[in-house]
Amino acid sequence: MRNCRFRTAAAVTACSLALLSLPGGSEPRPDRFDTVVIDPGHGGDDHGARGARGLLEKDLVLDVTLRLAKRLEARGFDVALTRRDDRFVPLEERTSIANDARGDLFISIHANASRVQNARGIETFFVSLEASDEAAQRIANLENRAFGGSDVVAKIAEDPLLGILGDLIATEYLMESQEFAGLVQGKLANSRSRGVKQAPFVVLMGVQMPAALVEIGFLTNPADERGLHSSTERDRLADGLAGAVGEFAERYDARRGAAGTRAGPRDGGVAAQ
Repeated sequence: MRNCRFRTAAAVTACSLALLSLPGGSEPRPDRFDTVVIDPGHGGDDHGARGARGLLEKDLVLDVTLRLAKRLEARGFDVALTRRDDRFVPLEERTSIANDARGDLFISIHANASRVQNARGIETFFVSLEASDEAAQRIANLENRAFGGSDVVAKIAEDPLLGILGDLIATEYLMESQEFAGLVQGKLANSRSRGVKQAPFVVLMGVQMPAALVEIGFLTNPADERGLHSSTERDRLADGLAGAVGEFAERYDARRGAAGTRAGPRDGGVAAQ
């Protein structure tokens, strides 16, 4: 159902009927992986986390995003960004950018914060209405706050129809989201891995593609913040994320019978917003 872009229950039904009514003999072309949507968290008046040395999450994640975009474009992927400068982008706009780009993968990049100063490391999330643990729920609450996310999650939890539709959408991409999250952890975390987790991040709920949210380190940890100030560490993060995307794309294409040599850098591509 990746090519059916739905926003309402009626749209889901219409899309399903359209798929069921396809002529039995029609052979759709293989669905090749080509478009990545990158979402740098926060922006504008929403600074996100702040380190003791003054590093702001919104600035850090935008810089890592731009580095990652260049690497993906060099590999021949089309890239769409939910923002490319210091401005706040509402939840609905981020979702629309991703879905309108018909993305094959959505990556939301963030940096962590904790009252426990020695908390550090990298963790990657895929979406679930229930968090895998209390710490994951706390992080989701912090990241959702800018979007009024608690209200969104509560409405889904309280409305049986929305809950069923949410489960259907999430299940379609659940295994691939989990797979990509595992690839990210393998490429980035080294000895500082905090693992792959699930949590109700609202920015992941509305996108109709495999999706993961990556917390690239703790700005509240002196060692992590020191590293994240470094261009070398930011390049390492961008290289690791690009590597995870490349490996995921190969698996994605192989599953859909579209495996083959990928073209080099493309002219143009999906315009970043």
